[in-house]
Amino acid sequence: MRIVNVAAAQMGPIQKAETRQAVVARMLALMDEAKGRDADLIVYPELALTTFFPRWFMTDQAEVDAWFERDMPNAATRPLFERAARHGMAMSFGYAELTSDGHHFNTAILTDKRARIIGKYRKVHLPGHAEFDPKRSFQHLEKRYFEPGDLGFPVWRALGGVLGMCICNDRRWPETYRVMGLQGVEMVVLGYNTPSVNSQKKDEGAQKRLFHNRLSVQAGAYQNSTFVVAVAKAGSEDGHPMIGGSLIVDPEGEIVAQAKTEDDELLVHACDLDDTAFGKKTIFDFARHRRIEHYGLITSQTGAIAPD
Repeated sequence: MRIVNVAAAQMGPIQKAETRQAVVARMLALMDEAKGRDADLIVYPELALTTFFPRWFMTDQAEVDAWFERDMPNAATRPLFERAARHGMAMSFGYAELTSDGHHFNTAILTDKRARIIGKYRKVHLPGHAEFDPKRSFQHLEKRYFEPGDLGFPVWRALGGVLGMCICNDRRWPETYRVMGLQGVEMVVLGYNTPSVNSQKKDEGAQKRLFHNRLSVQAGAYQNSTFVVAVAKAGSEDGHPMIGGSLIVDPEGEIVAQAKTEDDELLVHACDLDDTAFGKKTIFDFARHRRIEHYGLITSQTGAIAPD
């Protein structure tokens, strides 16, 4: 058995006026609770340190950059690293990253149990728009503030297994899981900030959004025989509601833990990474019989829809 006791640390809303220090205090409280439940790894949401600022249209670059972290750890987040090291707990969380050469990414990191950063992922599938549209009641402007990730979908050997990361909209794309699955991933951790209403399809409300969240995560887990830990930032941020529904899914696609609220809430589950072995053997045994000559639209751009 290779047990990773994972804690999915759902966070309630973070209002625009909240400081990073106040948010980190909430994260520390969840971490302390996770320690009391013997967690090996705690997973926080996408953009865990701030409100979901891509809903706001900003033209002043200095105002935009104030939402980004230039270093990690930094003065505001160092208490997280110190507490994690004291607890002997690995962690993953998302934040807005501003690199030393001026690039902006939606980023997640993974640490080991000594709070050393061992993995970094930058969000590939950016949704939304680059410009303000007065016809839209909700603006989703990730393409305005972030560049597509440049690191691909790597995996890391950690906690006795193989771990990978993705962020929010990435979870809806089967290629995300498949690329990590082909590298032997045994646990995918991901954070999300998902509006309760689809701004491009107003009749798609919170229940459908929750259904699609579960569907995507369960399919990715089952089709690649991996645990998936999906963690929300939820609730109403300055009047803009986001879904909760954080969940942990096993390699057979079964939900083994799920959030009941839209507040700060901790889910803990003991994941035996050996449970991924049967499905992986089946997947790769059948993979030998795939007829890749029929997958042209996947392996080339010929005839495919042009990217944005």
